[in-house]
Amino acid sequence: MEYLFTYGTLQDLQVQEYIFGRILNGKPDFLFGYKRFENAVYGRYPLVLHTKNGEDKVAGTVYEVSLVDLKKADIYETSAYKRKKFQLESGVTAWVYIENSQ
Repeated sequence: MEYLFTYGTLQDLQVQEYIFGRILNGKPDFLFGYKRFENAVYGRYPLVLHTKNGEDKVAGTVYEVSLVDLKKADIYETSAYKRKKFQLESGVTAWVYIENSQ
């Protein structure tokens, strides 16, 4: 199993049902050193940006997911985001979608 930290539309139950075919079981958690910016992608979707300030944190939900689930989420998130692993406040290491600045 893998872990996926979400801070935007992937927390929406209808979106989860559409992408994964089920509602995911998650717990609240925090990502440190980042800030969330609204309407940053396509003028509509949030994005977290690295601030280098350990006091900055983003609230979200961490879900236990499969590799197949991650591939489905990759398609949903498009190339506007890239997936990277981070340690969360809980100590869980989870995938997070961040800016894709290739």
